[in-house]
Amino acid sequence: MRSAADTPEVVELMGVVAEAMLAELDELVAEMDAAELALTPAVGADAALVADMSASNRANAARILTTFARREALSALDIPPEALDVARTVARRGIDLEVIFQSYRRGQNIAWRRYMLHAIRLAPSGPVLGQLLEVASERMFEYVDHVIGQVIATAQREREELLGGVLARRAETVRLILDGAPIDSRRASERLGYELSRRHTALVVWTQGSAAAQGVLESAAALLARSVGARPPLTLTAGASTLWAWLGTDSDLDTAAFRAAVDAAPPEVRVAVGPTSPGIAGFRRSHAAAVDLHGLLAGHPGGARLALHRDLEVTVLAAQDHSRAVEFVAATLGPLAVDTAAAARLRETLRVYLDEAENAPRAAARLHTHRNTVLQRVARAATLLGHPPGDHRLAVELALELAHQLGQRVLSANGRHG
Repeated sequence: MRSAADTPEVVELMGVVAEAMLAELDELVAEMDAAELALTPAVGADAALVADMSASNRANAARILTTFARREALSALDIPPEALDVARTVARRGIDLEVIFQSYRRGQNIAWRRYMLHAIRLAPSGPVLGQLLEVASERMFEYVDHVIGQVIATAQREREELLGGVLARRAETVRLILDGAPIDSRRASERLGYELSRRHTALVVWTQGSAAAQGVLESAAALLARSVGARPPLTLTAGASTLWAWLGTDSDLDTAAFRAAVDAAPPEVRVAVGPTSPGIAGFRRSHAAAVDLHGLLAGHPGGARLALHRDLEVTVLAAQDHSRAVEFVAATLGPLAVDTAAAARLRETLRVYLDEAENAPRAAARLHTHRNTVLQRVARAATLLGHPPGDHRLAVELALELAHQLGQRVLSANGRHG
């Protein structure tokens, strides 16, 4: 129904304000994410759920603001698929559905507060401003109410399906094991169709930046299992773009075969691998390590497609306190700790050079460049560090690895250092 205040002038102003908000969409989504994570801090430890939540916030904000910016009416209140994805993830995690309702209200309040501030700045004061706020709030709140109803209904349907099937029994059994509940190993193995008395290597298989067809992740996990002679993996969906998996083996992984399998998987697939460990305790321990690796790497689109816990364990430990990691990288690398292409080139050359025991020819071969180029870059990096790269070697290598794995999350933006 069209409001009496819904005049062409008001519709135009709604579009102007929406365009201003779309220009700062990243900031809006970040603020919405932070407010919702403050509501349920435990969610912040689950990288897959955080990614789904943020994608939903972005999709919903973009949908309503783009509609305003196009000066269109909300005639068809279709729901972004990202909003339905996070509803299913919440259901699979067994999280109270009230979290969905409260999160939407928090996100709505953040978006509306920003909208009002822009409206006050951009619209003339007086009756027109009042009409603008009346119409915009009516449309925005109508959209949010509709989406909440649809996503909660989707989560409820997902939960009902889970409660009634094999997937529910699998998810329940895995959750009991991961929570350290007393559980009979033989009975749990029967329920899972997976032998828990063997050695386990846990995986987190995911795609970066967007939801993936679940079959892609399942196929990648099966490919990885075959590559090392393991039986079909135990898998559990962990989000719209994330899969948990366990491989049961009698020995440690053949990492060369594993790397070849990852290379053969679709290019968007990435894999975090926990340490191989025996029994139920090993099932938990390997999974926790793989999840920590995923949490370290999920927000950074760069880096290798395969991450092994044994290679990155120290980096994971160093990155657990993010603010201290940022301070450490800045203090250790100085002018090299900036997010520029030039600094990245020097950091990568120095990282490989130190990894190759300061052997310039071997570093040059890995970097596909000339030995003299390596030495020139190392000399430049040493000048910026203020000391030879071999001095304070452990700290420098760790800071370089943090920068390599986390990218802009631990670097100064726009070349500003300090």
